[in-house]
Amino acid sequence: MYSSTMADAPLVRAPLHAPVAHLVRSGVIEGIHHGSVVVLGPDGAVQLQLGDIEAAFYPRSAIKPVQAVAMVRAGLPLDGALLSLAAASHSGEERHFAGTRRILELAGLTEDDLRNVPDLPYDPVVRDTWVREGRPPSRLAQNCSGKHAAMLYTCRLNGWSLDDYLDPAHPLQQAIAEIVEDLTGQRIARVSVDGCGAPLFSVSLHGLARAAARITTAAPGTPEARVADAMRTHAEMASGSGRDVAALMRAVPGLLAKDGFEGVQVAALPDGRAVAVKIADGANRARVPVAAAALAWAGVDPASLTEFRGEALLGGGHEVGRVRPVPALEPAPVSALSA
Repeated sequence: MYSSTMADAPLVRAPLHAPVAHLVRSGVIEGIHHGSVVVLGPDGAVQLQLGDIEAAFYPRSAIKPVQAVAMVRAGLPLDGALLSLAAASHSGEERHFAGTRRILELAGLTEDDLRNVPDLPYDPVVRDTWVREGRPPSRLAQNCSGKHAAMLYTCRLNGWSLDDYLDPAHPLQQAIAEIVEDLTGQRIARVSVDGCGAPLFSVSLHGLARAAARITTAAPGTPEARVADAMRTHAEMASGSGRDVAALMRAVPGLLAKDGFEGVQVAALPDGRAVAVKIADGANRARVPVAAAALAWAGVDPASLTEFRGEALLGGGHEVGRVRPVPALEPAPVSALSA
């Protein structure tokens, strides 16, 4: 079972990453992606680790489900699609814009109240359309706008100031930091600023996996369960219609998954099994197959993960190889999983 004891903050050090994926071209390893991987069993015990799962790192947007839990605990009344959007790194589709506007409307606010960094939509097709039409970057289009709208709504409900809601000393951010420590089970090592402008808390990869498991195993109706249910039911709202993280949640019943910039992925099942991945060079082409391989190692049916098996390497327009997880990530025997 998960311990309620709070561990010390992870050490800030150069992570001791290990090889986690090979670029295999015609039987020759052409390149290697390094990183770290952790797999937790239903009881929270580490069943597999590669690389350095205890060093301090920034989970980037993979921490958004935890931030959403903190806001719900602070009174955020959203559910369903809008709560999923509050934990989103959205693609910039019309549904995401409409949802963010709706959250702001519920708070009695407008796009002008957002303090995230203006940007173009994350989805490349939508972004190209914006560029052709000469549309400028906007706070609404930036992929974290749903989270920021929810932050503002939480502040309005609690009577907290709005202009400085991104200050780490603000009551909202202090409440989020408290829940980050609660769910990860460890003190925060460092506080930085994420790309969107919100405070970013450094924990360990192990702690991130533990937080995801705590969310998916929470009792029905709790803030954790509400966030998990919202994201699983409305996976495209938490990401986008063409995103691998949404496809992963559709492919594996009950799975909660969230990606983050710089090659971060976390995923957890309702029974507490969880995986977390950090790719050292931030490459998405390694993040997806390594996360899928970790899930297969944890006991997820490999047949449901076929579409996530790795990017093909082309030669003359034909497939001559593939990005493959290292052999250590091959599915474990059943006896190992039940030990």
